[in-house]
Amino acid sequence: MARVKRGVTSRAKHNKVFKQAKGFYGRRKNTIRAAKAAVDRSKQFAYRDRKNNKRNFRALWIQRINAAVREFGLSYGRFIDGLNKAGIEVDRKVLSDLAIHEPAAFAKLVDASKKALAYLKDAGTTNEFESVVK
Repeated sequence: MARVKRGVTSRAKHNKVFKQAKGFYGRRKNTIRAAKAAVDRSKQFAYRDRKNNKRNFRALWIQRINAAVREFGLSYGRFIDGLNKAGIEVDRKVLSDLAIHEPAAFAKLVDASKKALAYLKDAGTTNEFESVVK
């Protein structure tokens, strides 16, 4: 049985790693040991930060909605609660976009939320947080 020389496959594997390490600084781009470690670490960061990116954007949308809703005398939590009670399902990304680009439409959503929360005020059930927010 003939022996198999593995130079071709090794070179292909190395080139695959070097291609992923393109743009790295110093030995991390042209030494296989350093490049492999750097590429592995960069993939871990990419995986982790794809999740963090979603978190960061959701936090940004919530901050924008909160700032827009405060002008109408509501807090973010009360606004979302009112939307849920009114049966309106709009995600936070769209709400944030409406608050910025379509203030009239956003105002209608706030009114709908306030109407859904109106029964709480009629019952006379308010806590110390609501009295501060007013």
